[in-house]
Amino acid sequence: METFKAFLKRKDIEISLKRYGIDALGAMAQGLFCSLLIGTIINTIGTQFQIGFLTQTVATISGADYTVGSLATAMSGPAMAVAIGYALHCPPLVLFSLITVGFAANALGGAGGPLAVLFIAIIASEIGKAVSKETRIDILVTPLVTIGVGIGLSAWWAPALGSAAMKVGNLIMWATNLQPFLMGILVSVVVGIALTLPISSAAICAALGLTGLAGGAAVAGCCAQMVGFAVMSFPENGWGGLVSQGIGTSMLQMGNIVKNPKIWIAPILTSAITGPIATCLFGMEMNGTAVSSGMGTCGFVGPIGVYTGWMNDIAEGTKAAVTANDWIGLLLICIVLPAVLCPLINLACRKLSWVKDGDMTLE
Repeated sequence: METFKAFLKRKDIEISLKRYGIDALGAMAQGLFCSLLIGTIINTIGTQFQIGFLTQTVATISGADYTVGSLATAMSGPAMAVAIGYALHCPPLVLFSLITVGFAANALGGAGGPLAVLFIAIIASEIGKAVSKETRIDILVTPLVTIGVGIGLSAWWAPALGSAAMKVGNLIMWATNLQPFLMGILVSVVVGIALTLPISSAAICAALGLTGLAGGAAVAGCCAQMVGFAVMSFPENGWGGLVSQGIGTSMLQMGNIVKNPKIWIAPILTSAITGPIATCLFGMEMNGTAVSSGMGTCGFVGPIGVYTGWMNDIAEGTKAAVTANDWIGLLLICIVLPAVLCPLINLACRKLSWVKDGDMTLE
């Protein structure tokens, strides 16, 4: 056993919740952002502003036409897998071999491909690391083992993992449509908390394919956390803190939350309020890419995702036009209500001496 532990340590194989549930999941979200999400944004900008070089076909592969944005979205599987491998400290040959693994897992996983990529890329990475530089023909052995394990698991597991993820996502979306008030609270609070925790709400939403009314609630929860923390900590962190949290990430407050968990009360209660307002009052749906549901105002990806969904619905004929009520709901849910409610609730927490000056100061 000691010999095995020493081997794992030498290979930097750390079997832990942090390594797989935080580091790998967070990196996967970055891979998604740099491929699927950026590609979607490029396509949206090209279509809405009628930019020719962004809307014209730049490549035709197996009969399918690709624009600049489409090429980026097509690489989401490889991008996720390589990002995971990078987080797991894979040596070069393993890292590059994960390009093939990610493509296979995402393709065979179908709509639930991101979850398949997460599991399969982790296993392929660790096995690839285990054999790396153990033979004199490393340049052959390491890629063969990594790709072989990855493709084998993709053929064996990916369809089932993808199907399971979509069933869970569909169940959440069905429940939200059935009980928009209660599920609006639950989805908004849970996804919002995940956004601030050192895990990836974006990757979770992508893996579950969370869109529609449930996606709208998720957007509401994420915006409540980011805008809420940004505005209520403005006296302590100024404009830099407002920008870094409001369009960056509320995860910056995690260290302060550990010191005083009560500073989290206001953003969580705000998300519990804005979630059902989004689902019941405005019927706000997020029908863009599922990863946008878990991004909030990070780079304004959440609101952009909602807007992209509107355009998709109009193109499909399920929505006639974007109304003034749509815009009012989007602005209220994503910006105005979190900016107003969160500081007010936090003021009550200050009156109760639960929160004091300096509790939310960023280092």
